[in-house]
This record gives sequence, C-alpha cells and structure tokens, in this order.
Amino acid sequence: MRKQVLLILIGVLALAACNRGSEPESAVTGTTTAKLQYPAAHTVEQRDSYHGIEISDPYRWMENLDSAELKTWIDAENALVNGYLSDVPGRAELKQRLQEIWNYERFGVPEKHGDLYFFRRNDGLQNQSPIYVQEGLEGAARLLLDPNALSADGTIALAEFAVSHDGSHFAYGLSDGGSDWRTIKVREVASGNDRADEIRWAKFTEISWARDGSGFYYSRYDEPKGENALKAINKFQKVYFHRLGESQDLDSLVFERPDQPDWGFGATVSDDGNLLIITGTQGTDVRNRLFYKDLRDPNSVVQALIEELVAEYTYIGNSADTLYLLSNDEAALNRVIAIDLKAPARSNWKTVLPAADAMLSRVSLVNHQLIAHYLRDARSEVKVFGLDGSLVREIALPGLGAADGFGGSADDKETFFSFSSYTLPETVYHYDASTGSTSVFRAPDVKFDSSQFETSQVFYNSKDGTRVPMMISARKGLARDGSNPTILYGYGGFNIAVTPRFSPATIAWMELGGIYAVANLRGGSEYGSPWHEGGMKQNKQNVFDDFAAAAEYLIAEKYTQPARLAISGRSNGGLLVAATMLQRPELFGAALPAVGVLDMLRFRDFTIGWAWESDYGSVLDADEFKALHAYSPLHNIKSGVSYPATLITTADRDDRVYPAHSFKFAAALQAAYPDGNPILIRVETRAGHGAGKPTDKQIEEVADVYAFLKKSLKMN
Repeated sequence: MRKQVLLILIGVLALAACNRGSEPESAVTGTTTAKLQYPAAHTVEQRDSYHGIEISDPYRWMENLDSAELKTWIDAENALVNGYLSDVPGRAELKQRLQEIWNYERFGVPEKHGDLYFFRRNDGLQNQSPIYVQEGLEGAARLLLDPNALSADGTIALAEFAVSHDGSHFAYGLSDGGSDWRTIKVREVASGNDRADEIRWAKFTEISWARDGSGFYYSRYDEPKGENALKAINKFQKVYFHRLGESQDLDSLVFERPDQPDWGFGATVSDDGNLLIITGTQGTDVRNRLFYKDLRDPNSVVQALIEELVAEYTYIGNSADTLYLLSNDEAALNRVIAIDLKAPARSNWKTVLPAADAMLSRVSLVNHQLIAHYLRDARSEVKVFGLDGSLVREIALPGLGAADGFGGSADDKETFFSFSSYTLPETVYHYDASTGSTSVFRAPDVKFDSSQFETSQVFYNSKDGTRVPMMISARKGLARDGSNPTILYGYGGFNIAVTPRFSPATIAWMELGGIYAVANLRGGSEYGSPWHEGGMKQNKQNVFDDFAAAAEYLIAEKYTQPARLAISGRSNGGLLVAATMLQRPELFGAALPAVGVLDMLRFRDFTIGWAWESDYGSVLDADEFKALHAYSPLHNIKSGVSYPATLITTADRDDRVYPAHSFKFAAALQAAYPDGNPILIRVETRAGHGAGKPTDKQIEEVADVYAFLKKSLKMN
C-alpha cells in the first residue's frame, strides 16, 4: 500500500496554467506581457488557529467540488488558458510532431503463468494499453482485454492485474476517470469472457491469487457515506478473500486492525501457496510491519512476525518456511535477510546479501536465485546471487539508464526486463536465468534519430555543501552560451528515486532546441535512508535548496539563463516547484507545478493526505507545524512580487492530491500581483492524479505546456 499511496507521479514533465494586468515589465525577462483579466474568485472570512497562531484561509470554499461557483471559475480559467495559448506560433505543428513521436508500438514487461505470457501492448496512439496473451516465446499474441472498449473517451483505465498460477483467470482493477478507487473484475483467459465476479471500493490494493485458483486476496476500505467519494478520508483498510463465483458480500475478512485506523495492508501469497504475507504500512512511512498466515491450515490465524515500526521490510520470496526480505534494518543502503518462521527471533536472522557501496533498490527471487537491482548515482546495475549470497553474474545493461522488471517465481527459469534512458526508448529483454543470456523480446521503432541526442551526468554542491547528481539531456554539440531554453525537473521525497526514463515529450522538447535536466534531490532513495531523511519533515528545506542549487549550476555553467529556465514537477514535485519559485523567483522564467501539494496546513484533511505526515510532518506537532508553515506555498505568496510565468495543472477527479490545493494556490497567486507575469491554471476533466490518463489527453497537455513555455521563455 505504501508505494501506491505515495505521490509517485514523477513523470517527465509537469503541466500547468495563467495572469492579468497594463503591460507590466517582468522582473525575470525584462520584457512586457499582455494584461490578463483573471476570473473572479471571492474570498471568505475563515481563520484557523495552529498552536496559538491565527491563519487565514480565504479560498476555503474552493474545497467543495460540488460548488456551482467553483465550476464556473474552473470553466473561466480553462477558457483563459486556451485564449492565452491560441496565438502561439507553431502550436498545431508542435502537437502534430508530438503525435508522430508518440505513435510507436510499445510493450510492457511480460509475466509468465503456466505456459502463457501476458503483457501490455500499445499500437502507438491508443488511449489505454491493451493486454495480450501468447503461448510460448514465439507464439502469436492474442488480445485478452482492451480497456479502450470500456469508455468512449478512454478515461476508464486498467490499473492492477493478476493472473492465477495456472494462467486460466485474469483479475483486473479498473480506474474510472483517474480515481484511485478500483472496481475489480475477473476474465476467463481461454474464452476472453468476464465472469459475474465484481469487487468495489478497493483502493491501494494488490491482487494475489490463491495457489489453487479458487479466489484472490485484496484490500479495501468501507464505502464512503455522506461525502463525495473523491474527497472522503480513507481509514481502516482491511484484507479480504474473494472466492470465485460468490458475491462480494460473502467475501471473507482475513485481517483488520480496528484499533489502528491509520494502518494499511497488502497481502501476497507465497509462490508455493503455503503462506499469506501481509505487509502492514502506516501512511507513507518507509518502515512497515509484517504478518503472515499459514494457508496450509484452514484454522490458522494471522501471526505477527515484525510488529514494531523500526525499519523497512519488503518480502522477496520464500524457500519452504524461510522468508527472504529486502530491508534497511541496520543497513542504510539496504541488505537481504533471511528469517526462518520456525525460529523467527531476531537473533536468528541471517544476512544473505550485505549492504554494498550502491543502493540496493529491488530484489526478486527467480530460478532460486536473487536478482538484485542496484542504483549507483541513480543509474541501474543488476547482479545475480545464489541464496547463499555468492555472486553468480552481473547482467550487462546497454548504458546509462534504468532497468525494470525481473519478476517471476522461484521455479521460473526465465524472466523479462526493460531498459530505457532519456534518449533511448524502452526495449524489453528476455533473460535466461540458467545460462545468463539475454535477448531482445520486443524493441520499439520511434520516429526520431536517437544518435542526435545525448545524456551526461554532472554533480553540483547544494547550499550546505551536499553533493547532488543531475542528468542533462540535449542535442549533441549544443552550445553552452547561456541561451538554451531549459526544463529542470525534480521530485525529492517519499524515498522515491528518480531514474532515467524515456518519454516522447522529452524528445519533442529537445527537438525544439531545449535542454532537459533532472536533479536527484534529497528526500529520494538514490543514496539510501540518509538521503531520504535529509529531505523529510524539518529537513524539507534542503530539497528546495538542492533544486535552487541545480538551477544556479545550470546558469553558472552557461547551459541557460534565468529568463530561459523553467522548473517542472508533479505531485510532491509540484510542491517542490511552487515552494522554490516563491523562494527564488529571480532564478526562473517559468514554473510548472502539476497536481501539487500546495496547502501544507490542510493536506491531511483530504482522501489519503493524512498518510503523507510521515514525510512532511503534522500540523498537530508545534515544531513540525512551524516547518510546514515556513514553506507552504499557499501561505508564502507575497503581494507585489513578480513571480515567474506559472502554469498550474490539476484534474477534477484527482483523489490522490485533492485539486483544491491547486485551485486555492492559483486564486491566491493571481490576486497577489495581477499585473505581474501570467499565472494560469489548466484543469483537466475526467482525469485524476495522472495514472491511466488517456494518450490523447497526455498529448494535449504537453502541447499546451510547451506552447506556454515557448511564449514564456521567448522561444522562436
């Protein structure tokens, strides 16, 4: 659950919004901008007391998504954005080029179940990627599920899915309009027909089949009552077992903790089918608890294995009653430990893979071997070890980039992985676990010349002297004369590493002559738990300082200049962008805070927001409130300051980061200096936090963002 409730949309760029005034001079660009008339947004008398400090919240009314006045305001803001961008030269050609680059056949990493291989495949511009199944590596692929047929506008998306051990049944979760709520259905693989089974109100869930295929385990909340389901706070998650052919009201409650409303649970059946491993999370805290149930005994109860919240323990797999776990327990860069359930005392734990000199980020158990994925300065390295910890081999990768995949079961003799970078599209490889050989399973054919572009890695010092890595992608031979339009992207939170990834949007930006820079800020997991802790709670200011220092480096090294530099980030990265642009407006020509957490005093009051207190801190704690208030974007806007041209983006069905964050921030920023640079907000309809967004909506959004940047950064 922890990973699913995270602000994990760390996509390639942020998307955003508008302004008004008499042709004022921009403090950043020294040029004039046309006066904009912002839609009216009334204020209310709302004051809240935090530890004796009175805080005004004049746009509190915008938290009501059902408000007719809010809808009128959103429509007017969207009209303002459209009007502002309508005269950007080459906008239509830009969108056409985005469609050309986006239009390539791409594949997900396959899973093998029984004799069948299951994988996603998109023919290029399909709004959602269908699921295909084939028998054997050379078999013909057959369409199993096409999510595009589920809605006319492509806004019903396939989210989680799980295949039964023998490959006969396919359970899948659907997201409607970008919501995190899931409806789970079951399809028979042979016939391609859905069964009558349907699960509702699942959220932040895994789907894990019983070994015999009789049913599956999942996690859900109670149905929200008396409140908009997209706003209701999510507490008291429970684990259920659904038996095929029965209605949901007959599902068996497997585990709950009614005394712990903030605990969440994810359940996984071991490869041999003997154990149910339940991971207990508390918000987005990286630390977790572990429980298990012996499925061989129908009368067994759930047992606690690790109940103290002291470290992170990720289940890898098992060999009989020995569990293999990836953990940061006494290992800042992670290690693999083995626990025998017959002698589970800590004194009996064994270290299988000790901590190395690079971050051990993921481990899988395939062919009774451990496939270990390391991050070295945010780049992938993959090694294979025996269960005794002996090195078997290192898997060669194609260069500076990121690998993903390597899933499967302990008995599998093969697995698949993908590799991509900022300039290389994702290629899927087959790995023979017995011989160590790799071969291309599927390779894309993208309509651009990758040889024209390159990525380099640099290191710079932050405000306190901390060394921070950054990857810079651009056309080869780009002149460093300070004139290049540049997007600087960051995230910096929740123990999430930002690794290289391919995006058609990045290629289109570089074709426009732009530089795409990604800074690996503190708050992520690039260098283990100290790197994460250096950017959380009262240390959060370090993340903003790291981001500002990245901008200063790009300017000092003549990659760009402030008037040509835009900052971008999504979700927690939206917070990053907003806080940094308010603190250092002189560094940037444009800002793109997308689906951001922008009201740091009230994030806990919406949907799953309370879960982020493990990273941000809580307003209920006086010291943490002080830190939150010091950088909260909504509360640090200064009247009369010319902030960079800003495009805020959000969506009307975002129930991860409630869209009122963006509404309130936009209204306050527009009111603070209506004669300054454009402050715009673009509100997508029938969309959520970002996952599952239809391809056509993605292209439209990127086209609007780039049009905004062309205008704001004075690009030809």
